[in-house]
Amino acid sequence: MDAIERKFSVYGQTISALQWPGEVDRNDAEPILALHGWLDNAASFAPLSRFIQRPLLAMDFSGHGHSDHRPCGVVTHLVDHVRDVLAVVDQLGWKRFTLMGHSMGAGIACLFAAACPERVSRVVLIEGLGPPSTDGKDVASNLRKALDDSASLAGKRKPIYAHVEDAIDARTKGFGGLNHKASALLSDRGLMPVEGGWTWRADSRLRLTSFLRLTEEQVEGFVRAIKAPVCLIIGEQGMGGNGMFDHRLGWLSGATIVRLPGRHHLHMEEPQSVAASINTFLGETDDLLSRAGDD
Repeated sequence: MDAIERKFSVYGQTISALQWPGEVDRNDAEPILALHGWLDNAASFAPLSRFIQRPLLAMDFSGHGHSDHRPCGVVTHLVDHVRDVLAVVDQLGWKRFTLMGHSMGAGIACLFAAACPERVSRVVLIEGLGPPSTDGKDVASNLRKALDDSASLAGKRKPIYAHVEDAIDARTKGFGGLNHKASALLSDRGLMPVEGGWTWRADSRLRLTSFLRLTEEQVEGFVRAIKAPVCLIIGEQGMGGNGMFDHRLGWLSGATIVRLPGRHHLHMEEPQSVAASINTFLGETDDLLSRAGDD
């Protein structure tokens, strides 16, 4: 089923989203809010939407996809996305919902679920458990690097691709690797026409060193504060498969840990197996999986 484009006014910016109505017959089916990864966009959940039975809305974070960029000269922080998430679900009128996130989106989902436990009934994390952290002894040098990066931004230009296919090919070589089909989905929503061809819509500031990251102790505080049941889905050939999150697993209380074949974007490249795990966690049947698999 085709997605519906949504727009939300959030602190002077327009936040865009894609919404799929789902196929659960009950009118009271609890919705899912999906949060994408770094430099991805809402279209990253399109493959998964074919197999998810509940209503699903995927945001474009600020600076990503079709959402506005932060104002010129404003420093961007990961935690700012948490406030945007709250504004969007308030405008939707969702008092309680399932929160799903991939990679960076999983980190933001952890922050939101910890800070607003009364709003989140369940949490689905895909290839992510908490946000990146910086060792306390490195925070000063990290800030200096961010300052230097920011000062040099004016002299940098985004790449321009003569053809869309060139951009798609480049995106397949991005973080975690992507197959052509998944890359084309992200590129379709992530590109804009410019003189000479095409370039990325994404805010260039997203590539800068973060001015301030949480310490690992702070990340632990957030993850331990999550009250909702959690399902963590790890790609065996992804970041989780490399053991990146292993030291954080003990901070989750009674979480469901699912390890599946796949790379970092396994929700795009292997959506049916990922959806099967999600639907089981949410207590849904596999009827839609069977029907969609026959398409």
